[in-house]
Amino acid sequence: MKRISFLMLILSCTLACNDDNDQQSKEQRDLRDQALQSLIQTDRAFSDSCQKMGMKKGYFHFLADEAVLLRPGYAPILDGDVIKFLSAQEDTSFQLSWNVTGGEIAASSDLGYTYGLYQVATGDTVLKGTYLSVWKQQKGQWKLVADSGNQGIGETDLIQ
Repeated sequence: MKRISFLMLILSCTLACNDDNDQQSKEQRDLRDQALQSLIQTDRAFSDSCQKMGMKKGYFHFLADEAVLLRPGYAPILDGDVIKFLSAQEDTSFQLSWNVTGGEIAASSDLGYTYGLYQVATGDTVLKGTYLSVWKQQKGQWKLVADSGNQGIGETDLIQ
């Protein structure tokens, strides 16, 4: 009888611990979901900013100090060179926009990435491609820490 009571006690404790873990996991999932939604909203605001203020100002508003840009024909652009590179870009003859199509968030909810489709409209030409952005929470805001894109989706209208 003592053995059965002891086993029941162990079983009860195990189930209680699992319930706590399930609840904690649900709370962690909820926090991560909220963080991911916040990140996706930030990426959309970034695109809106680039459309309204121009590419340079849009980027400057969302860049982290330690940002890295990966651009075709360039070695990784780091640190102060990011600002120099962006400042040297002419951004009045085109409009850059994109649509985030997905992303993921780290278990810590302070690091994540977004990806999607971009387009650059210049007069009667529209160039399309894909992008990947890596974001980090800094002082309660998402900041862009790495950004890359690939040209060449073709003529299919994938951006809606």
